[in-house]
Amino acid sequence: MQPDRAARLRDLYADALLNDVVPFWMRHSPDAECGGFFTQLARDGSLYGTDKPVWLQGRETWLFATLHHQVEPRDEWLRLARHGADFLEKHCFGPDAKMYFCVTRDGRPLRMRRYVYSEVFAILAFAALAQAENSPHRRRRAIEVFDSFLRHLRTPGLLPPKVDPQTRPGKALSPLMCLLNVANTLIETAPPEARDDRISPRESTPTADTPGVDHVRRFERIIDDTIDEIFRDFVKPDRGAVLEAVRPDGGPIEGPDGRVMNPGHAIECAWFIMDVARRRDDTALLNRAAALVDLSFERGWDREHGGLLYFVDVDGMPPTQLEHDMKLWWPHNEACIAALMAFVGTGNPRYAGLFEKLHEWTFAHFPDPRFGEWYGYLHRDGTVSTPIKGGMWKGAFHVPRGLLMCRKLLDGIAGG
Repeated sequence: MQPDRAARLRDLYADALLNDVVPFWMRHSPDAECGGFFTQLARDGSLYGTDKPVWLQGRETWLFATLHHQVEPRDEWLRLARHGADFLEKHCFGPDAKMYFCVTRDGRPLRMRRYVYSEVFAILAFAALAQAENSPHRRRRAIEVFDSFLRHLRTPGLLPPKVDPQTRPGKALSPLMCLLNVANTLIETAPPEARDDRISPRESTPTADTPGVDHVRRFERIIDDTIDEIFRDFVKPDRGAVLEAVRPDGGPIEGPDGRVMNPGHAIECAWFIMDVARRRDDTALLNRAAALVDLSFERGWDREHGGLLYFVDVDGMPPTQLEHDMKLWWPHNEACIAALMAFVGTGNPRYAGLFEKLHEWTFAHFPDPRFGEWYGYLHRDGTVSTPIKGGMWKGAFHVPRGLLMCRKLLDGIAGG
């Protein structure tokens, strides 16, 4: 990719982010009366429901805090980040500190799920806001929620299992991806002195409010263990796959559940690992992760209609998920990030070619030129399945994060 091409794309992504996607959510999402954010938005931004999924509250809070810190210190962005964080603090934690999955408009509990994804995005939200505000309190909350997330993840029986573990034991890729990402984020948003490897643990003085060097080293150990587990148990080079679920020892799960690959997850996992490798300047790790991008495209790219399939059966059997051949917004956002990150990290022009192919298909099908923002759910041929812009699963996160990160990567290629 030539610098002038990268500069044109950078400007396109910046325009889409700052003049289309972010303004859409700023106009329609904040709830000035009850706090937090509406996410059940129709094509034109009008409300079709007012219940508030907690993980999307964290995601949107992360967005505005990150925009304030990374793009421009606008008061309106910081105000909206605080608006979201206040709603999370006031309404979204249960009596045992586990977070709800969904609350009513005014913050009354609706649903507590056996997952801990609300915690994942609360960690990202508090960490981003800590950086935007330089706030010890927000850092403390991010680490407290991280500890709760880790405890629920690693304590057998604390979360109700989906399948009886005595009959069919297993583990999933998604929680490990999230663990990797939030641990890396807590390092990147820590104060500079906490990331100074020259300071010995005895010299660091972490308190309940300020993470120190030993906190960062703990997160680094978690990252190392998680990356090892992902490559050891979920990446199957002999099958050309990154599996969604395996047995606790990495062996195959019986039946269709043991043959599922979600190309979007595999690609997202790849760039999470590449992001660690970039921070550590670890070329070998970056190349291992970049290879997962190749594998995921080989498995997931729809050769007939273009775009990424949602689920595939790695043994070529009929997928059991009814939505398996749909084209969803978030895998394409993640794949654009991953392809560009692989190109920047390796210099291999193959990844620039993958990005160009992805970019062309994505911008031809997902953006809504009439009402702004992006559709989320397309049929296999790229036609719109439902025109909603947000719901219980889609909010102000994957599209703006993808645009923001691609803008930054393209700026680097352009020489900015």
